[in-house]
Amino acid sequence: MIGTVFRTEDVPVEDRFEYWRQLMDRTIAPSDMSTDYAADFWAEQRLLELGPVRVWPVRVLPTRYRRNARMVRQSDPEEYHLSLVLGGGLGFDHVGRSDTYGPHDLWLSDSSRPYDVQPHGMRPSADRELPFITGVGVEFPKALLPLPPTRVRELLSRRLSAREGTGALLTDFLTGLDRQSDFLQPSDAPRLGVILVDLLAAWLAHTLEAEAALSPETHRRVMVTRVRAFIRQHLHDPELRPPVIAAAHHISVSYLHRLFQEEGSGETVAAWIRAQRLAGARRDLANPALRTTPVHTIAARWGISRASDFTRAFRTAYGISPTEYRFQALLEGE
Repeated sequence: MIGTVFRTEDVPVEDRFEYWRQLMDRTIAPSDMSTDYAADFWAEQRLLELGPVRVWPVRVLPTRYRRNARMVRQSDPEEYHLSLVLGGGLGFDHVGRSDTYGPHDLWLSDSSRPYDVQPHGMRPSADRELPFITGVGVEFPKALLPLPPTRVRELLSRRLSAREGTGALLTDFLTGLDRQSDFLQPSDAPRLGVILVDLLAAWLAHTLEAEAALSPETHRRVMVTRVRAFIRQHLHDPELRPPVIAAAHHISVSYLHRLFQEEGSGETVAAWIRAQRLAGARRDLANPALRTTPVHTIAARWGISRASDFTRAFRTAYGISPTEYRFQALLEGE
């Protein structure tokens, strides 16, 4: 597992907001914080440290954060901050720009500039259910971004979409980190940090029409990430093969194979597809809700149409047949 989870419910009620304030000062940078919910505050954050990059999925009651020029002078980590909103609404004032942000919006800010971020349109529902803001924050050193600061400044505080292109790929990567963090190892963290910075650089460069500033290594790693995301989305298709994948990305089959070879894993494209399908089928076999679904149906859902091929590949990968694995997994879950 990578990352540490922080929950305000782990401390006494009267200390929860102060606990959150101190955590935010350590995670981001000191700011003035206020909330209408200080008397019974609730928040949860997972902090993932990926080399020099920090990622923190968060769910929190509406809170305002103000960082003025004095605070900037006293403490400036020289970082960019990326915010991804997944639920709720926020207003943001930074570098002379003010805007509001909702689900699937992204924005970039500079730790060297003051800011004011506050809840927007957040009210308890008719049944008095409390409103929560959910999202993901990312902090990374400015020096890691291969783009001139004068160009990056053009994007600060602008509402940017997470719904298409590299923005959607970046969003999937960030939310996937949160989902998979319990299964990742500390040794994975530096590599994931490199991939994340590459995605950020590619996304910002595309937005600025400045792709020429990116290194060949960044282009390559982003292409590999994009290809793997495409494969995951199409694992159910039994016709998913290298020529189909290459055509979808406007590259040659030989270049596709070279991309995977240069990643250093030594795994071919076909082997990676097979491993992803088997891993997905394995999860389904262990799912109690699918205990009555025939094994061959689960295999077909993951793009393996012949039951005999599935059984043979599963046994080779895991040393046990799919039926035996299901029996053991469900027995252990009882």
